[in-house]
Amino acid sequence: MLHNSYMSTKITVTELSSDDWPRLRDLRLAALADSPAILAGKLDEERNFTEEQWRETFKKLSYVVASIDGKDVAMINVENLVGDFGATCWLGGLWSNPEYRSSGAVRAIFNYMDSVASKRGWMVQGLGVMESNTSAIAVFEKYGFTKRGERVESRGKPGNYYFRMIKSL
Repeated sequence: MLHNSYMSTKITVTELSSDDWPRLRDLRLAALADSPAILAGKLDEERNFTEEQWRETFKKLSYVVASIDGKDVAMINVENLVGDFGATCWLGGLWSNPEYRSSGAVRAIFNYMDSVASKRGWMVQGLGVMESNTSAIAVFEKYGFTKRGERVESRGKPGNYYFRMIKSL
């Protein structure tokens, strides 16, 4: 069932902590089950992660989640780093539940990230997106990202290529 009456729905955006690891696990496994071709990681491996392994991911990455009516429906991870084309952080794992696409959840995530960018060091945001994922490229362009450089072969998915995209605030 596609949910499309979002005008009166409240979207909440939260930056998860390691104590929220069950929420991360549930969203991440749903994402890998739904979109294995476009996300790094393997469902069979991550399904077997222990609580300690899930908590460990928070040492390197921040996770931003959008919820609608208390249900987690979209997520992205953020790594602070010095990256390509001056990026101060690298985004990954953007996914939204297919039933909630076009709900405003992804927009809410990017609005949140922009609102905390200077405090969190996220002023130049970079990401990689598979060249075959034209819908994601269009979404990223809508939120101010532009392709930079040449396409790059994926180390995790040899024979597949991605574009680097950058947004400066």
